Amino acid sequence: MDHARPITRAWVIHPEIDGANRARDPALALEEAVALAHALPDIDVVGADTVRLRKPDAGRLFGKGKLEELHQAMEAAEVELVLVDGPVTPVQQRNLEKAWGVKLLDRTGLILEIFSDRAATREGVLQVEMAALSYQRTRLVRAWTHLERQRGGLGFVGGPGETQIEADRRAIDDQLVRLRRQLEKVAKTRTLHRAARAKVPFPVVALVGYTNAGKSTLFNRLTGADVMAKDMLFATLDPTMRRVNLPEGGPEVILSDTVGFISDLPTELVAAFRATLEEVLSADLICHVRDISHPETVSQSRDVATILESLGVSDKTPQIEIWNKIDRLPEDARAAAVTQAARQEDVIAISAISGQGLSDLISAIGDKLSDVTHLTEVHLRFAEGRKRAWLFEKELVEAETQTEDGFDLTVRWTARQEARFRAL
Repeated sequence: MDHARPITRAWVIHPEIDGANRARDPALALEEAVALAHALPDIDVVGADTVRLRKPDAGRLFGKGKLEELHQAMEAAEVELVLVDGPVTPVQQRNLEKAWGVKLLDRTGLILEIFSDRAATREGVLQVEMAALSYQRTRLVRAWTHLERQRGGLGFVGGPGETQIEADRRAIDDQLVRLRRQLEKVAKTRTLHRAARAKVPFPVVALVGYTNAGKSTLFNRLTGADVMAKDMLFATLDPTMRRVNLPEGGPEVILSDTVGFISDLPTELVAAFRATLEEVLSADLICHVRDISHPETVSQSRDVATILESLGVSDKTPQIEIWNKIDRLPEDARAAAVTQAARQEDVIAISAISGQGLSDLISAIGDKLSDVTHLTEVHLRFAEGRKRAWLFEKELVEAETQTEDGFDLTVRWTARQEARFRAL
């Protein structure tokens, strides 16, 4: 039973390294790390620190004095798990666990734990498993002393009491090969699904954004779907797709909600989640949702742009920028944001919670999609000659075959042209 799972007392440390050219505010970085920790089930964050380091110690990350000071604080708080918001080498990890008598996860390990807890689809589970194995491989067969959890979801996360993984590199490599094969199979069926969907005459609109920007709340608002929309980092991991008739005469679209992006996402995870973001690559329109009330909204926006670029999203794909959470701004700042957004092309200020600005967003989506074309298979009976003539006159027909009772046509058109045709 879930409620019987033990609560793990955790301490979060954000190492601030001198001269590491950090554009981010250390206090906000620590806040994000704590939010990450809260995204794991059964974690009670009992302490959090930013630790300034002139130079990281090769063996233990922290200097002697700091090490002892932290140890005393953790002992007093009965800490069982330490989360370090940054990379920790296998040697540092082993030495710190020994010195403090705790389990330790670095940023990659923590994100992997969250991913493995959240992945819902077959593909998501395989992705996480592969990412975890590649990470583990770099740990040189270190025993992964994990958070014990009832969920025996992944092969590498042992059940309760099972803390050792005795796997050498060859075993890991064999497993990786096997997983890659399974993933290819899954990806193939996904391609088939996508091909089937290409025949569906609806454009795909993908919601992207920094984690916690409010994408899932907006998705739910537009679709009436109950996607997990907790105020929590990484609440969505698998692309969720819904067919939506946009209100107020907007077009019918397929709306896709994607995993939240995050700064400094470890490289092995970016690779692992490329397929999770495949939907974005085939989208007809990308809606970039920003939390405009966040103090670092500008750098978050840059992070999202960088990840989209690294995924290979084309410049040609139309985009709308959505300034969400205006309800969290003080009244004068809110009015200023709405005015500023209105002055810019393809920027809409909204509150997914209160609904403010949603009708502007819907009409913006409609406008953007009015020029996007899609393929549809159309069957016309012999008696529908007028409709057939109209399609040829507008040069919309890509292929045609005659059948016993009429014609099967492949038509490429915009949503507006299709609506006009249906009204004939």
